[in-house]
Amino acid sequence: MKKLAICLLLMASAVYIKAQDAIGYQMPPKVMADLLLAKPTPGVSIDSKAEWMLLNERNAYPSVAELAQPELRIAGLRINPNNFSLSRQTFINNFSLKNIKTGQTYQVTGLPSPLMAGNFSWSPDERKIAFTQNNQKTVDLYVIDVVTHKAMKINKRALNTVLGSGVTWADNSSLFYRVANKPVAMAPPKPLTPKGPTVQQSLGKVAPSATYEDLIKSPYDEALFEFYGTSQLVRNKGGVETLIGKPAIYSSTTLSPDRQFMLVRTIRKPFSYLVTDRGFPSTVFITDLNGKVYKQLAVLPSSENTPSGYDNTQNIPRGFDWRDDEPASITWAQPLDSGLIKKKVDFHDAVYELSSPFKGEPKELFKTQYRYRGITWGNASLALVTEGMRSKQINRVSTFNTTTGKLETLYERSQTDAYNNPGTPVMSRNKYGRDVIQTTDGGTKILMNNPIGASKAGDLPFLAKFDLNTKKNDIIWRCTEGHYEYVVDVLDADKLVLVTRRESQTEVPNYYIKNLVLRIADRPITNFTNPYPQLEGVTKEKIHYKRADGVDLTGDLYLPKGYNKEKDGPLPVLIWAYPAEYNSAADAAQIRGSKDRFTLIGGGSPIFFVTQGYAILNNAEMPIVAKEGKKPNDNFVEQLQLNAEAAINKLSDMGVGDRNRVAVGGHSYGAFMTANLLAHTKLFKAGLAESGAYNRTLTPFGFQNEERTYWDDPKLYYDMSPFSFADKIKTPILLIHGESDDNPGTFPINSERLFAAIKGLGGTVRFVYLPFEAHGYRGKENLLHKLWEQNEWLNKYVKNAK
Repeated sequence: MKKLAICLLLMASAVYIKAQDAIGYQMPPKVMADLLLAKPTPGVSIDSKAEWMLLNERNAYPSVAELAQPELRIAGLRINPNNFSLSRQTFINNFSLKNIKTGQTYQVTGLPSPLMAGNFSWSPDERKIAFTQNNQKTVDLYVIDVVTHKAMKINKRALNTVLGSGVTWADNSSLFYRVANKPVAMAPPKPLTPKGPTVQQSLGKVAPSATYEDLIKSPYDEALFEFYGTSQLVRNKGGVETLIGKPAIYSSTTLSPDRQFMLVRTIRKPFSYLVTDRGFPSTVFITDLNGKVYKQLAVLPSSENTPSGYDNTQNIPRGFDWRDDEPASITWAQPLDSGLIKKKVDFHDAVYELSSPFKGEPKELFKTQYRYRGITWGNASLALVTEGMRSKQINRVSTFNTTTGKLETLYERSQTDAYNNPGTPVMSRNKYGRDVIQTTDGGTKILMNNPIGASKAGDLPFLAKFDLNTKKNDIIWRCTEGHYEYVVDVLDADKLVLVTRRESQTEVPNYYIKNLVLRIADRPITNFTNPYPQLEGVTKEKIHYKRADGVDLTGDLYLPKGYNKEKDGPLPVLIWAYPAEYNSAADAAQIRGSKDRFTLIGGGSPIFFVTQGYAILNNAEMPIVAKEGKKPNDNFVEQLQLNAEAAINKLSDMGVGDRNRVAVGGHSYGAFMTANLLAHTKLFKAGLAESGAYNRTLTPFGFQNEERTYWDDPKLYYDMSPFSFADKIKTPILLIHGESDDNPGTFPINSERLFAAIKGLGGTVRFVYLPFEAHGYRGKENLLHKLWEQNEWLNKYVKNAK
């Protein structure tokens, strides 16, 4: 009996060890590791005259040790408690300046070591560049002199960038920014025992709440947020710091165009336990540059009482901002429907203005029939007003004559209709140094830039002139097929001198000066080289196919170097996708993406696996289309199956994909898709699911583009949850999740519970918890290990499947 007990104990231990499989970090095949760790090409920022170019280099990925540094998670923020900054940032580790005219590049000197820079901005005359530097215990402010190429630290007090950098050029020699009010050592200590329980209550008022992460949970969290959020506004002129106003929890501070006033928003108590810092009670007011309050504009409540449903808003003023075309005028919107979009009214929003000296009653500028979204300013007779309805996927842009007050529709389109997107206005700087709409042809037309340029031939970016009288968009330049090129900046609107970024399947993205009037040869201003020689010879093709109900689909097909289908036969396949909802089948069928883009690889790319002998169908279209008066998600699972079947059939018909060796994968909503496909179909040999949501009851007030709540339609929530059908998931699935996921819809408990369910029901599942990772993975060791896990899973269950 004793021997039997020992034997059973050993068996139980063996099962436990196998279930845990607590291994150390593993490395994927060398070619995959080399691709991941390749040094990315520098970022580029060019001055408005195309005289100087700032090149900024970044590390590909931080180490897990860097991610593991101390971190506070409160109020929806992740704070570095040692230096009054956010804890999860991607830093610049080198700056250089290139003179575009001479072609000479200069290394910026005087940089701190190690450089951990961010938040850079050009001065108004573009002769200086400010940037923040994160140190172990402080955040400092540096300024680069463009002509001498030298950087110099200018602050005396450490900055506080917890609620944004707040760094603003006041003029060419002075800057506003926020500094820490107290040393880190004075942070409130955590009490050994709480003063009492944490209590929340609701007294019968409807208050739906989204499922945010990292919220305030206790009075101690409140104290920490107040300590780290409080800062002092200062002005630095010639190295002398002058205090502006009193310490406060500043959420935003913006200068008026004439640089005589500031629009200030501060957070006040009580702090919410249901929403992030962006929804905390706040006060909006105008001050002079010494901090004297001129006008209190609004005392705003917490956003936790915002009514659920798209296009609904609180019945309060919102969107406070300066007019860019006037010295000092504030605008904002106010709902006319009590914030409820379904209320039958002629107009849903009104927009108001109050000008310096900010006395008297505000002036009504215009009313909108849809929900007001914003305004782009031009001159004394032109502005563009945007309004729309997310629930109906409608977007409208109107011209607003700022002198007469006339509002006239310029165009209206479906938000998902990419083919008829005219682009966005090209901007130029006015006398206040603010970006405003660039007009041409005597003010009758505006330049429109569309850096995507969706078309039936794929994405072909364009530059156009929009006639304000005829309301027609005349394309004056368009990228030619074989390349992907878009306008980065318009240097001269009359002579049509442009900066463009051009790439192809084999050409790394580089920047060029283009002259559309003189039509001289394009002048290259960068010469970046291929960081991925391992992918040379890999082929890419945009494939087109139909699903059974006639909806047109596309995807980006990658095939291994040297592959010959007649000789090598069908390959194992990995399909990678992310579903999207459409009210229109015609919009869903539009072609998106370009076959002519250079392949850039990030840590979340599936293209790594083309080096391992797989056919990769990336960006496989997974449209979910509203049918017969219903909403898109009413047929979610059925349409997923149609999409997947169509993709597999296409690859099989082409002779490049083995329909008996297909895997499906995705991140976030793509992981949700993956689990659903494995629960409801037998099309796949394996699934890769990263940071997904698998139980929709955990997001009961809506998710993704679904605005109905769980209580509106509990069956919908049940049917769309792969957790509900965990007993049907018999196809091997690899679940990966960041243990510090910060996405509102993908709490890590989703993967924990789905793993437990599939395991308990006898399915084949592996769950990898990546330490210190948020919703997007960044740690070098974690990313390498993730690739190893996925490669092992695919080799076992797909490539070598029986």
